[in-house]
Amino acid sequence: MAAPVSSAVALLRLRLGAAPRAPARRSLCSPGGFQPPPKPVIADKQQEPEPARRFLSPEFIHPRGRTNPIKFQLERQDMLRRRRVIHIPEFYVGSILAVTSSDPHAKGKTSRFVGICIQRSGYGLGATFVLRNIIEGQGVEICFDLYSPRIHEIQVLRLEKRLDNNLMYLRDALPEYSTFPLDMKPETLAPGQEVPVNKLQVRMKPKPWSKRWERPQFQIQGIRFDLCLSPEQLQEAQKWARPWEEFDMMREYCTAGLEAKIWQEIEAARKS
Repeated sequence: MAAPVSSAVALLRLRLGAAPRAPARRSLCSPGGFQPPPKPVIADKQQEPEPARRFLSPEFIHPRGRTNPIKFQLERQDMLRRRRVIHIPEFYVGSILAVTSSDPHAKGKTSRFVGICIQRSGYGLGATFVLRNIIEGQGVEICFDLYSPRIHEIQVLRLEKRLDNNLMYLRDALPEYSTFPLDMKPETLAPGQEVPVNKLQVRMKPKPWSKRWERPQFQIQGIRFDLCLSPEQLQEAQKWARPWEEFDMMREYCTAGLEAKIWQEIEAARKS
């Protein structure tokens, strides 16, 4: 009796212009259906893991011409002791950092500042770095002592390099290149990945600038000079070029032997 009724219902649906109902099928992915086995993961055990990237912070290399090795060795020992207390991560000029430091006038006695690193300078315990950010339309820069006991945490939000080793010209650039949110989330790199180089070229404000960045002595690559200077001004700046300095061997500072000695001290400090 059920078969004639079902056929009559189907005929009625066709007369009314409705599509015929497809028969119900049992899904293979339903809880009671067939579950395919997971694909096997084949691991090559003979493949050597990628070695960790070694990074020697630039303040460990003392300036050229200084001949007091005991003084620099004692400083390096103090620097390694400080690194046991606080983690000082790898970062470069152009990286975006968040620094938490003690502040007796702030709520909770600590303050956190986010900005782009525009300069690293100094040697040994006197190493410093400068962070810059635009807050409420005003450029704010803070110079931190890298080994200061007032620093509680240094967090790298974006690890990257720039075309130049000094970004002080961001003071004369448009504010958009120095603006970063204070609640910025950290961005991580894959293990073994090389540090990316941001090839961004900034646009400058109209002159006057804090320095004549177009002159060859600064060797600036991260500025669009063609948008802010005329060809005559660029040609005039080339009069200050010193092309012979590129071939002056006495200006070269070979630090290979010094770096090997410092790495031995670092490994000995880790084992102790």
